[in-house]
Amino acid sequence: MPSPLSVDLRERVVSAVSEGASCHQAAARFGVSVSSASRWSEQFRQERRLAPKPSGGDHASHRIEAQAELILATYEARPAIFLHELRDALAELGVQTSTSSLSRFFARHGITRKKGRSTPPSRRART
Repeated sequence: MPSPLSVDLRERVVSAVSEGASCHQAAARFGVSVSSASRWSEQFRQERRLAPKPSGGDHASHRIEAQAELILATYEARPAIFLHELRDALAELGVQTSTSSLSRFFARHGITRKKGRSTPPSRRART
């Protein structure tokens, strides 16, 4: 994802639009897209700020974190459950999620789901 354009450039574009230039003229003058000039002008009119909004990051984990108690209770009832089985069990309870979301959920909570060894390791040869 490209980095946002500078606040200085945004200020110059908005200033040109507020002085009477159209968004098309200001965009051509400063070498930005018309949609950016329009968006920045509208943002400045409504919010009185020109700083770019934060980009990246997690936007969806709050949905699954809201169901944390249910997920953990379902998992604790059957600790050997596979992620796709847990996803299906949660769907029956009304929680729609994906196996990758569940994997990230367990990683955030420090729960490892690795299966243990069924037999002790051999001292003589590889098992």
